[in-house]
Amino acid sequence: MNDRMTTPWGEFALTRFPEDPRDRLRAWDASDEYVLRHLERERVPLSGTVVVVGDRWGALVTALAEHGPTQITDSHLTQEATRANLARHGVEPGAVRLLTTQDPPPDRVDVLVVRVPKSLALLEDQLLRLAPAVHAGTVVVGTGMVKEIHTSTLQLFERILGPTRTSLAERKARLIFCAPDPALERPASPWPYVYTLPDGIGPASGATVVNHAGVFCADRLDIGTRFFLGQLPNGRSRRVVDLGCGNGVVGTAVALADPEAEVLFVDESFQAVASAEATYKANGVPGHAEFRVGDGLAGVPSGSVDLVLNNPPFHSHQATTDATARRMFTGARRALRPGGELWVIGNRHLGYHVTLRRIFGNSRLVASDSKFVVLKAVRR
Repeated sequence: MNDRMTTPWGEFALTRFPEDPRDRLRAWDASDEYVLRHLERERVPLSGTVVVVGDRWGALVTALAEHGPTQITDSHLTQEATRANLARHGVEPGAVRLLTTQDPPPDRVDVLVVRVPKSLALLEDQLLRLAPAVHAGTVVVGTGMVKEIHTSTLQLFERILGPTRTSLAERKARLIFCAPDPALERPASPWPYVYTLPDGIGPASGATVVNHAGVFCADRLDIGTRFFLGQLPNGRSRRVVDLGCGNGVVGTAVALADPEAEVLFVDESFQAVASAEATYKANGVPGHAEFRVGDGLAGVPSGSVDLVLNNPPFHSHQATTDATARRMFTGARRALRPGGELWVIGNRHLGYHVTLRRIFGNSRLVASDSKFVVLKAVRR
């Protein structure tokens, strides 16, 4: 497989994070190459403040590194991939400014490149946050694969920034061109979104949920989590991890049931961990909690955890993959003490019981319905 992205600024060898020689997914796609060709072909001036939003694995800021761009991302893994890709090409630390979606954006933006995210809510939130820094002369270019750009995507640019149109498609990629209108009356941001959980779901019944943009199921309790909440273990566990915590509902339910539990909320999404912390605090839980943005259980000492609760994602952007689940399960086995348990919820068709048996040597079905299974694996 060709692992080099060709751009007007040269060829770049790029990798995803964490690096895995078995991974057949590339760290860039045709939409990254398309927008870079456009910037060069149209001689877009890059001497001002260049901001890149939603760069998947650092491909765009690595190519534009000589212009000192700012990257804004919701993904810890993206930041780590970006650091590795920049270092691979000899870019000095600090030459590219790395910000998260929770950081204040730059005060002024002269060129805004937006890699369209899967989440329309996250796009809305980021455009609203950046709008005050955009001026009439700002060059705004969005990019994505044709299947990622919808009428609703264009309407967001139009409603928040100004008149918007699209390019012709090239290699199944398309560009978005937006002419900023500083006089536009922008809508107020609806984020973060706050709602109340229903009754009948155990300790979390009636609890408050705070969701930042882009976090799964922003306005309601999803059916998988609802099923999981009804199956959580009843025993006391001193050290519990809500792995891939999302808005923190599962970990908060554990803390409400057992105020003596120490709960670690961890996710690779900055928006998710901010949501989990806000959800936990909104419910006045008296126990001890820690909130960490990171690569799964990396950094958690081996044999230090009693219970891991996990609803693993099975997508990496647009690709369906079980790689993240496998890494989460492997990390859980290392972090659990002997006798510690990993509880997993997933769609029935994903076959997690096979993966758990391979990693733990055991897997037991705790509960199931027509769509979901809850499985338990024990660290021997």
